[in-house]
Amino acid sequence: MSENHTHGHTGAGSSCICPKCGEKILHRAGNPCREECCPKCGAKMLREGSEHHKLLLEKRAKGSIESK
Repeated sequence: MSENHTHGHTGAGSSCICPKCGEKILHRAGNPCREECCPKCGAKMLREGSEHHKLLLEKRAKGSIESK
């Protein structure tokens, strides 16, 4: 495996996003977004562009989850 393999992550320079209020923070290398708390509302963050983030967006598009 090469050093550049990202294990499905979006890579350096990406953001963590709050699934509740939409606040974005810069992803810190070595800290998974799920371990970050939103500075506005305290919810666990998601990696922007991750599978969990995509599922959240799909559910919101279908109207099953309320967005901000």
